[in-house]
Amino acid sequence: QVQLVESGGGSVQSGGSLRLSCAASGRTYSSYCMGWFRQGPGKEREGVAVLDNFSRTLYADSVKGRFTISQDNAKNTLYLQMNSLKPEDTAMYYCADNPLQPCSGSWGQAWKYDYWGQGTQVTVSS
Repeated sequence: QVQLVESGGGSVQSGGSLRLSCAASGRTYSSYCMGWFRQGPGKEREGVAVLDNFSRTLYADSVKGRFTISQDNAKNTLYLQMNSLKPEDTAMYYCADNPLQPCSGSWGQAWKYDYWGQGTQVTVSS
């Protein structure tokens, strides 16, 4: 059974940085698209950044140049380094995993992902 556990959220001031981690277990597939989504108050869940088994990375326009997604395969951990945080980045951040296929142009559609973590809250104050 695949399990994803996020950590690293918190409260920071505008311009600050945070690094989120997603510890994964039970993943036995070699092809995948895995990444981060977020859901702010009263908003729909949106894709933030993903990477796949080809090490290809994709980002939402709103975070390009500020966020970096990476993985440590030895630790089975996915990361999201978030710099230059803005109040509009405030949201619950979720780790998500779409097994058996690499990322595609429709990577931002939450329904494509089979496995989800419980989320970690990020709050950015102005």
